[in-house]
Amino acid sequence: MEFATFILAAQRGYHQTCDSVIRNSIEQAVVSEQAGFGTAWFAEHHFNNYSLIPSPLMMVAHCAGVTSTIRLGTAVCVLPLYQPQRLLSEIGFADILANGRLELGVGSGYQQFEFERFGVNIEEAPALFSEHLDILLKGLNQDIFEHDGQYQNIPPTAISVRTVQRPTPPIWIASGPARIGRAYREGHNFFVTAFHNGLETLSALRETIEKTAACEGKNVTDAKLSLLRCCYASDDEAEINSYLDNARFQRRLSEALHQRRQQSLDGYLLQETPTQQDLSFETMRQNLPIGSVNRVIDRLLEEIDILKPDQIAIQTQLGDFDQKTMLRQIELWGDKIIPAINKSLANAGG
Repeated sequence: MEFATFILAAQRGYHQTCDSVIRNSIEQAVVSEQAGFGTAWFAEHHFNNYSLIPSPLMMVAHCAGVTSTIRLGTAVCVLPLYQPQRLLSEIGFADILANGRLELGVGSGYQQFEFERFGVNIEEAPALFSEHLDILLKGLNQDIFEHDGQYQNIPPTAISVRTVQRPTPPIWIASGPARIGRAYREGHNFFVTAFHNGLETLSALRETIEKTAACEGKNVTDAKLSLLRCCYASDDEAEINSYLDNARFQRRLSEALHQRRQQSLDGYLLQETPTQQDLSFETMRQNLPIGSVNRVIDRLLEEIDILKPDQIAIQTQLGDFDQKTMLRQIELWGDKIIPAINKSLANAGG
């Protein structure tokens, strides 16, 4: 089983400077490598405190210089917000700096707040994503490429800065039924999340994945699957409650942005508004791999058995959770949790 950290770089309030959020995120990536995680993923968002990483490729490029073995991924580059020709060169540049360690995650985006400020119609996001990914695949696979599409008309073009990994870095697609189908058709990987829900949601996800693979005439194992999950191991109730509080904060903001009802008093800092969809801390603890080390190990093994992911990406940078405590958590995963899970899977032949 592969393990990754997912680094959102959220800012919960003005008591956190943007400088401290970014530097803490970089430190988490460095410690993730030291702890034995295989990948560090970086989000992309704009114009508010939900996430402070405007360019995950810039984070990859920087972290390439302070790490040596961990793979560095974009989760995700929001393709409708890019000029794909320029993005191709930046992908190549980042992969060169990372010595071939780039994992390229792409998605269509979902936050109207961002799209409006880039002058892009969010209703066109799926079509833009599809065409821009077509262009990326041409530019990565062909020395000279051209494109004549609905949104882009590109004459014969060469990308001078090309990836170390040939023909392309591993490509991961943010999921949705149509995009999972594309991942299977074209040999890409994909991300899924059950948010803060439990085993029933994971079971439904697995059913959807199996049906999609079958519809595409593929084996379900033909694409790699990464599960983004909130996980936390501790016997300290205050630590657990702080993690849950920050996880719920992040989900509240994400839901508000997705449903286009974001609120801000000053045009920047989003208000955290409780909703009817909120789960109690007790329910979140029941649903998620959260609790003692043994509870986390046992619950993850249950989830792995149901969903059968190739990678679990645990959310580490959440809100204003204490940085030193989170660094110790990452180390705990490397020392105890990851070895125990992999030993159990090996003994079970998984």
